[in-house]
Amino acid sequence: MDIAVRPGRYIIAVSGGIDSMVLLRLLRSRPGLTLTVAHFNHGIRPDSNIDQQLVREVTHDYALPFVTANGSLGPDASEAAARKARYEFLERVRDASGASGIITAHHQDDLLETAVINLLRGTNRRGLSSLTSTDHRVRPLLEYDKQAIRRYAAMQGLRWREDVTNNDPKFLRNHVRKNILSKFSPEDRRRLLELIRESQQRNELIEAMLINHLHVRLHNEELDRKWFIQLPHVVAKEVIYEWLRRHGIRDVDSPKLERITVAAKTYRVGRIIEVDKLYRIKVTRTGLALQPLRPSH
Repeated sequence: MDIAVRPGRYIIAVSGGIDSMVLLRLLRSRPGLTLTVAHFNHGIRPDSNIDQQLVREVTHDYALPFVTANGSLGPDASEAAARKARYEFLERVRDASGASGIITAHHQDDLLETAVINLLRGTNRRGLSSLTSTDHRVRPLLEYDKQAIRRYAAMQGLRWREDVTNNDPKFLRNHVRKNILSKFSPEDRRRLLELIRESQQRNELIEAMLINHLHVRLHNEELDRKWFIQLPHVVAKEVIYEWLRRHGIRDVDSPKLERITVAAKTYRVGRIIEVDKLYRIKVTRTGLALQPLRPSH
């Protein structure tokens, strides 16, 4: 398997499952890479400590730094809660190590599953191609499907742990995997992958145009409100989303985006729009000012 990761310092997320163990083997001694292995024990399964120990042992064999944490989320934790806790841990490790990015073992089947899940949930334009590889979140296995990963693991004689929750029908991803994508023909997969790639290309073009408009309409991080009010509502939401994303504000779901956009168009001068725990927007006489919240003393 031929994967590419730019030289640098990274956190590699290793769960102990087959995907991340293959990824670790592929990258363990790659020239130009400085890796720290990070394992998050969600505490959802009673045997999750065995996964943790396996990753510890393999990391020791590879002579790589190892960081782990226990989440103690319990058996009723949702997929969203587990993902949130895991990425918060990975980001803490990245900050502490000075790494430039986090490498995860998402592969082509994950890409297809995520697209179908977002379609079922009523996705916006980003949902179809939301699982991508960036400088910050590096996903070098996206071109490979699960079968290729299993072949490589068998050929290398790798050890891994099977997560029994992958068969639990209460999780939507498992339903999509077993009852929808399992019925796809190779041609169906190819067509969906092509649609995802086309969607990603369109999104990159749209976001480049939004960034250009923001550059023109932003003055000291204050957005021209007169211009903003005149935008069609759907475009105004895209502008708000991109503006917040420029400041690292990514936890913006559809209801929050709708609330902020409506408030930004209708609030009187002087009112405050709460964004999250770190930022707010103040409506000024001429614009919308994104302001960091200073911690109280």
